[in-house]
Amino acid sequence: MRSILFPISILLVFSVILAMSFQPPSAPERMKAIGSTRGLSKTLRKALEPGTDFETIPTPQPGDWLAVHREKGQTFDQFAKSNPNWPDKTRKKIYLQPLGQFPDGQLPLVERLKEYAGAYFAMDVQVLPFLALSGNKISTRTNPHTKNRQILTADVLALLRKNLPADAFCLLAITMEDLYPDPSWNFVFGQAMLRGRVGVYSFARYDPAFYGEKRGSDYEYVLLRRSCKVLAHETTHMFGLRHCIYFKCVANGYNHLKESDSRPLHLCPVCLRKLQHSVGFDVIDRYRRLLRFYQKIGFDKDAQWITTRLKHILGTEAARLQDIQ
Repeated sequence: MRSILFPISILLVFSVILAMSFQPPSAPERMKAIGSTRGLSKTLRKALEPGTDFETIPTPQPGDWLAVHREKGQTFDQFAKSNPNWPDKTRKKIYLQPLGQFPDGQLPLVERLKEYAGAYFAMDVQVLPFLALSGNKISTRTNPHTKNRQILTADVLALLRKNLPADAFCLLAITMEDLYPDPSWNFVFGQAMLRGRVGVYSFARYDPAFYGEKRGSDYEYVLLRRSCKVLAHETTHMFGLRHCIYFKCVANGYNHLKESDSRPLHLCPVCLRKLQHSVGFDVIDRYRRLLRFYQKIGFDKDAQWITTRLKHILGTEAARLQDIQ
């Protein structure tokens, strides 16, 4: 997600107009976006039923993503016809490339993200050795507002393209450096070359210290959850998923930290179907892996959401017998 430098008065007027123009899709429109499930397995059909587990995307407030960006959404049928990148027998791994400095206290974050990405995308995930900024042609600047150093995403993406492993489905740089995509932009949370299969995203603005705020006792929990969310969001783009406008979903666009925090970690039925179509995973196995991860690291609400969802898919008794609870 990104922010561009415009006079505040113009942005406010523009966002108010767009906020009034966007109307959350109706129930029939959301079902149409999921598409016909005829011919799918019984379990997958059940997994794509919204039930009561998914919230409708809310009407945007001024300054929110859909109050600034006109987006028509992407149905499953549109996705399937868009010829997105697919994992195959050769390009089958997700690579994470730590970039720049990670303070000692944040080093465990990288391994957690590897584990999470493996569960979320049901693919093999590998972490490459840390890559230093020095010695590589990466432009930097000092942000005029925050006074923090930023690195230019175009240079990072060009470097990643040169280093793309032969067996990589995608190569994703993760960094604690703030990013900018163009001199006219204030910052960007992440950016990717969808066809080029490389991307970079920053966790800098997910740390309260970035804003000069004191880190709370739950700092590590907050940073990990925000980092997991941006990892999931940005990586879905590598599979050809556009921003979701149908439900509250990890694939929703977001313009600011408060809006990002309000989004869930899970994929809605529309986006889950897209990812499953690309990877071919068993939805029950994927949910189980995520459940174990959430339980281990203390994402209790997310673990409870998955437990409830599995009961919807399998039925309460079957879920109990298979140790889902």
